[in-house]
Amino acid sequence: MSATFEVKPAPAPPASRAGETAARKPPRTSRRTQARRSLRRHWQLYLLIVVPLAYFVIFKYIPIANAVIAFKDYSPVKGPWGSDWVGFKNFELFFQNPVFWTLVKNTFLLSVYTVLASFPIPIILAIALNEIRNGRFKKTVQLVTYAPYFISTVVVVSMTILVLSPRLGFVNDAIGLFGVPSVDFLGNPNYFRHIYVWSDVWQTTGYSAVIYLAALSGIDPALHESARIDGASRLQRIRNVDLPGIMPTAVIILVLGVGNIMSIGFEKAFLLQNPLNTQQSEIIATYVYKTGLLNADFSMATAIGLFNSVINLFLLLGVNFVAKRITGNGLWS
Repeated sequence: MSATFEVKPAPAPPASRAGETAARKPPRTSRRTQARRSLRRHWQLYLLIVVPLAYFVIFKYIPIANAVIAFKDYSPVKGPWGSDWVGFKNFELFFQNPVFWTLVKNTFLLSVYTVLASFPIPIILAIALNEIRNGRFKKTVQLVTYAPYFISTVVVVSMTILVLSPRLGFVNDAIGLFGVPSVDFLGNPNYFRHIYVWSDVWQTTGYSAVIYLAALSGIDPALHESARIDGASRLQRIRNVDLPGIMPTAVIILVLGVGNIMSIGFEKAFLLQNPLNTQQSEIIATYVYKTGLLNADFSMATAIGLFNSVINLFLLLGVNFVAKRITGNGLWS
């Protein structure tokens, strides 16, 4: 006697269940609605950025429109928009100027020298301070290295001139003890870049080291404990824990430094400049000042400044792209 078994198919889910599932999904809100909700919820934070945003709009973005005078024969009577259009004439005159390559070379070399000297020293100082266990000594070193940042550039230049003076400076007094005749450091163009860069390093190293100290404080202490358990020495822990920990910060600072490589500061270069060292101290910033304000050639000065800004933009984008490909960190990561 054989028994037959009938296999019944599983009942299909009711049609209404799919509708219920769809109904459970939250409705998709528009971006405008989300922005309105965020504004109501976090209005205090948005209020904080109003003043900085207004600063950049008023003093940075609105003046960009007046850069049109680089393409015009600017007349103060006609104004930036009423002046005659000359196209790229001002740029062509600048490129054909005999001092063009001298300005570019001086600006580029001085900026590269500054970046190469001022980039690693704050990292070394920050790591050394991070390894100091004596709190009082650590605070004293931080105070001594950070204080020069608050000194005005004019005062720093005055101190530099006095220190390096051929007759009154103690540098010449010191080398005179060894029978070396006094040297006019500021009158020799070969010394200008060294004086500019190392006085800048002395003034800004302490401030830059604070940024790296903040990055070092964010490293997980468990990583150092694990390294100690594994028998790592202090140098090995610095190389394998501290340096990778501050690498994202270092990359961003380096990218920003290279992005401003053609916009080196005008103030210190102009104050250290004299008729004897203009061969190396004349950079784009000082030339723009002399062209625009002293010679009243506003169109040419604007054209030179716009050319400088475009070069900086391409340098910033290029270095950021390379850093992103190599390290995975960038300004817009």
